[in-house]
Amino acid sequence: MSLESIDYAILAPYLVAMFFLMVFGLHRYVQVFHFCRLRRHGLGTPARFDSLPTLTVQLPLYNERYVARRLIDAVCSQHYPRDLLEVQVLDDSTDETRDIIAGRVAHWREQGIDIVHVRRPDRKGFKAGALAHGLQCSRGEFIAIFDADFQPPPDLLRNGIQPLADPRKGMVQMRWGHINRDYSLLTRLQSIFLDGHFVIEHWVRYQRGRFFNFNGTAGIWRRQAIIDAGGWSAATLTEDLDLSYRAQLAGWEFAYLPDVVAPAELPVDISAFKNQQYRWARGSVQTARRILPRIWRSRLPRSVKLEATIHLTANFAYLLLLVPCVLALPSMIRLYRADRLEILLLYVAFFVFATLSMWVFFGVSQRRIYADWKTRFLLFPFLMSLGIGMAINNARAVLEGLVLGAGEFVRTPKYGELLAGKQHRQSSYSSQHSANYWGELLFAGYFAFTLIYAVLHGMYGAVPFLLIFLTGFAYVGLWSAWQVWRGRVAI
Repeated sequence: MSLESIDYAILAPYLVAMFFLMVFGLHRYVQVFHFCRLRRHGLGTPARFDSLPTLTVQLPLYNERYVARRLIDAVCSQHYPRDLLEVQVLDDSTDETRDIIAGRVAHWREQGIDIVHVRRPDRKGFKAGALAHGLQCSRGEFIAIFDADFQPPPDLLRNGIQPLADPRKGMVQMRWGHINRDYSLLTRLQSIFLDGHFVIEHWVRYQRGRFFNFNGTAGIWRRQAIIDAGGWSAATLTEDLDLSYRAQLAGWEFAYLPDVVAPAELPVDISAFKNQQYRWARGSVQTARRILPRIWRSRLPRSVKLEATIHLTANFAYLLLLVPCVLALPSMIRLYRADRLEILLLYVAFFVFATLSMWVFFGVSQRRIYADWKTRFLLFPFLMSLGIGMAINNARAVLEGLVLGAGEFVRTPKYGELLAGKQHRQSSYSSQHSANYWGELLFAGYFAFTLIYAVLHGMYGAVPFLLIFLTGFAYVGLWSAWQVWRGRVAI
């Protein structure tokens, strides 16, 4: 094979992957543009109820001994008329969580709250199955859902339900807050990731009439919208995303309240975070398989179809990211022989679309909600590293989502009061793990070698990018390996 053929074999997949990664980067710029434009128009005048409707709050729980009490007490303390409120604790627990729930249910029933402890004979359908089971025996016209890690403030239900006074609205989503945002570097980075999603993505899609999704918790559904969409399904690992698209395809509109905030607990160890991201990535691809053909066969505007496609395929970016990762060293060798202008153009394109777009996107979201937003820019290199370090974990999820069925719904451990004093390591719960950390450590070593090559050959422009890749894979891989070594992760 000639040297020129080898060059094409290296650069062709590299440039194709970079092209699609730049498309996702360009989309971030577009969202920021519309966010800045639309924010000037404000929220408008949303519909409001003259009198509040009946509301059922569903709390799907499975082995949550550290947070079950906190969640139930927060929901039962809501400033919502008691005669209009029903609370269902959908409990699939197999440990002492059952007794904790039974005690709190008895307590609040004595206080006059209509609260029931719902048990199923098995966990069929996981969370989707529990929600469907509860819906059958609920009395509310509207259904609010909170996961175990949430702590809704007392006025959240009263404020959050108001947009559903518009009969066209089938669901309203509230913004997630972060109870333990400053617990560690990992939780700080997660909060920035989620803020970008809730502050910019949801707002822009809502205001522009695009499809967006219920996030599985901190939202309120109109019962009829769930029914019209075909009900909850366990066919994917993201039952919330699946139902959201089916409901909007059925003609229902959604609402978003960025200023109504429901605080939640962020995962505090890397294995829990990886499991959560894996579930979201695999489920989104499964939903894309099910929903995108229907979307493109529909009579929806092309702009809505395109946005839905980008939304549901966003996790393919992790799969694409592995291509330049694998080809990092060969491309460096190829670029060493290349024209300096060619090198400059490649680095500038990568910086503008891949790096700068993330800084702009997340920077705007931080400025919108935090007074100290400037100090958060110091975390952005670590933010990029974490995203890169998750590439193997999430790329595997994408590939499995393309070819496999729903699979098991793996819960993310919550620690509640154990977070005080950083005592979560004493938890009796643990996160599942895979052997991904071997690949992450291998990539860390590979990028260390590539970094040395770049320095020795004077390719200093590549050094910052290589450091970010090296740091990301080393951070995720070493922490994952350490957790396994310490025996804190279930095998």
